[in-house]
Amino acid sequence: MIDRLMKTTGAALPRFLLGFRLAAAVALTCAVLGACTKEEFQKGYILPPGALEQIPIGASQDQVLIVMGTPSTVATLDGEVFYYISQRAERPVAFMNQKVVDQRVIAVYFDKNRQVRRLANYGLKDGKIFDFISRTTATSGQEMSYLQPLFKLLSFN
Repeated sequence: MIDRLMKTTGAALPRFLLGFRLAAAVALTCAVLGACTKEEFQKGYILPPGALEQIPIGASQDQVLIVMGTPSTVATLDGEVFYYISQRAERPVAFMNQKVVDQRVIAVYFDKNRQVRRLANYGLKDGKIFDFISRTTATSGQEMSYLQPLFKLLSFN
């Protein structure tokens, strides 16, 4: 049909075919570039807005479960602790590796009566665990490195 149309009009390509090719090229370019856009990934617990403000010190464990939901993990050492763990990563282009942009651990500490004793929102800041609520970092008081026991063995004291 195209051959007959070209012979009757004498044109190299009909005008509507040029428009069709242009539209197809634009659509293909948009599809290829659309696949290369930035992606964000959320893993683990997603903190609802205002959830931490709904949990005052002294709140019950049941109230924490209602507001925050089931914890990612629970520790029972020196009272009970609920941990809500999350990680957010981005990938700038579809074929590149993911880069972690934020990691959070929300810890809810309970006393022996199952009442909230303390809330902590830990994250990574400059490679160290950082409590975003109290704005403090852990200090290295009595922590020993791998070399300290060797130096103690070699000392002449």
